[in-house]
Amino acid sequence: MKLQKRLAAAIKKVGKRRVKVKRPEDLKDAITREDVKILIKTGAIEIKRKRGVSRGRARKLKEQRKKGRRKGEGRKKGRVLNKKEKWMSKVRAQRKFIKMLKENQKIGPKTYRNLYRRIGGGFFRSISHIKTHLGKIGEGIGK
Repeated sequence: MKLQKRLAAAIKKVGKRRVKVKRPEDLKDAITREDVKILIKTGAIEIKRKRGVSRGRARKLKEQRKKGRRKGEGRKKGRVLNKKEKWMSKVRAQRKFIKMLKENQKIGPKTYRNLYRRIGGGFFRSISHIKTHLGKIGEGIGK
């Protein structure tokens, strides 16, 4: 039976594990490659289908992601801005904005100084927040 399995695997160009013998009693006479070819045609020897990669685990993970799991900080790739870098970029943008307002005479030097201090203290969330604040205190911008 070993010989016949090896011959069948060689004929069909598959591994020995994929060769399945359905009727072992027919194998006794088969010695040559031609005999084995006939047995494959008649169905005494069968070649199992090739196994693929299971998608079961992938489907399970996809379901979990749909529910909102597996989306934490540890899953994320790419550059992460740390808190200080975020802070610096926000403050620089806000300071640049109030400097532009001062240069265009939209706000006075006292208001500029006041805003500058508040920016340094983290009072404003964004430039739009500065605009709404200026609208409330009655300066020219943000109305």
